Amino acid sequence: MKRDVVSLWTEKNRIVITCAKGIPPFLREEVLSLGYPVLSEGLSHVETEGTMTDAMRLNLSIRTGHRILFLLRAFTARTPDELYENVSRIGWEDYVPRDGYLCVTSSVDTPAIKDSRFANLRCKDAIVDRMKRKFGRRPDSGPERDRTVVHLHWEDHLCFLYLDTSGQPLSRREYRRTPSGHPCRRLLQQPWSRRRSGKEERTSSTPCAAAVRCPSKLP
Repeated sequence: MKRDVVSLWTEKNRIVITCAKGIPPFLREEVLSLGYPVLSEGLSHVETEGTMTDAMRLNLSIRTGHRILFLLRAFTARTPDELYENVSRIGWEDYVPRDGYLCVTSSVDTPAIKDSRFANLRCKDAIVDRMKRKFGRRPDSGPERDRTVVHLHWEDHLCFLYLDTSGQPLSRREYRRTPSGHPCRRLLQQPWSRRRSGKEERTSSTPCAAAVRCPSKLP
C-alpha cells in the first residue's frame, strides 16, 4: 500500500463540513463540542482538521451539516489542461476500486472556463484515464453518490480536491418519506431545537453506513 493512502488514517488534514446558509454558527458549536478545532467559518461551511478516521466519526455525529469533505490535494491551475495534469498525478488506483464507480462534483468560480460542467468532465477524465493506464479499463462514472465521490473546488487559480466521505447529504437521514408530525428534516430541526432548549440536544441516530465512502484499501 502506498504511503499516501496510509497517511489518510495517520496524518491530519483539513476537513470541510458544508451546511445550509445561516447554520454555520450552530455547526461551529457542534464541531467544538465534539472536541475538534474550528479553523475557519464561511457562509455555508465550517472547516476543521483531522484524519480520515475523524471524518468518519464526524459523519456519525454531525447533526447540522450536509457533507464531510476530506482534503486530498491542493494545487494551482490556470487552464483546464493544467487541471487535468494535476489531477492525473494523484494515485487514484488506491482510492477507486478497479471495477468501481466514480462521481465527480464541483464548485467552480474561475475565468479559466465558462461552464462548470467542463471542469467536472476534465477532472473525471483525468481520474478514469489514469485508471485505464493502470488497469486497462475505465471505471464507470455518473451522478450516483453511493460509492466513490470526488469534489473539486476551483476558485480563481486555486484548486482543492476532496473525498466526499458522506455520499448522500447527511440531512437525509431520518427523513420521513411519508410525512407525519413535523414536516421538516432533522437538519433544519436541530439548530432551532438547540436554540429553544439552550443546550445541545443529543440523539442516538446515525447515518446509513453506506453513506461513508472510504478508500478501497485500508491499512
